[in-house]
Amino acid sequence: MEYNRILLKLSGESLMGDKQYGIDEVRLTQYAEQIHEVAQMGIQIAIVIGGGNIFRGLSGTSKGFDRVKGDQMGMLATVINSLALSSALFTAGQKNRLFTAIRMEPVGELYSKWKAIESMEKGEIAIIAGGTGNPFFTTDTASALRGIEIEADAMLKGTRVDGVYTADPEKDPNATKFQTISFDEVYKRDLKVMDLTATTMCKENNLPIVVFNMDIYGNLKKLMQGENIGTLVK
Repeated sequence: MEYNRILLKLSGESLMGDKQYGIDEVRLTQYAEQIHEVAQMGIQIAIVIGGGNIFRGLSGTSKGFDRVKGDQMGMLATVINSLALSSALFTAGQKNRLFTAIRMEPVGELYSKWKAIESMEKGEIAIIAGGTGNPFFTTDTASALRGIEIEADAMLKGTRVDGVYTADPEKDPNATKFQTISFDEVYKRDLKVMDLTATTMCKENNLPIVVFNMDIYGNLKKLMQGENIGTLVK
């Protein structure tokens, strides 16, 4: 598959590295270096990060938080992660612009498709924070939405596992990995690639998803160079 423009989805949990909470500076620096390296290849990049290392709306709801307020807290957590990544990218020598789904100047500028594309065409990385700006939607759905809007060639989902398996490889030693799998098969097998809303959006708008292990240094570049890493969902 050829990539000219990608939407990279990073999980908040991955940013924790070996910590129990928050942001691991070593992991953050590694991410920034890898992203900068790929940007140097001329690939346009937009990034959406989750907020699970700081606060997860759904888990807050189970502890008595109002769901809407919990999700808003989660959105703010993604903004904190996005600011951290923006800073790390600048340190790595990579220009970037931070957009937010809800008005938050001067933290970031209000997201619009055209501003994000213009930013990427100038060689900047567009970091899109704040989820969709609405409660009841995950950052997976935000990634699908932004990936479709900015007309990305694919959504790259960087996780702790190196692809999509028949079962959870961390729990089932007999789980086998798919090289490619269709969206229909993902539904049928009830595989937890992303939540259903996100998967449906990608399917309906023909946005392929590549699930790969972002925590192995150099994987992102290998993927961009056409190496068979991770699982392609299309």
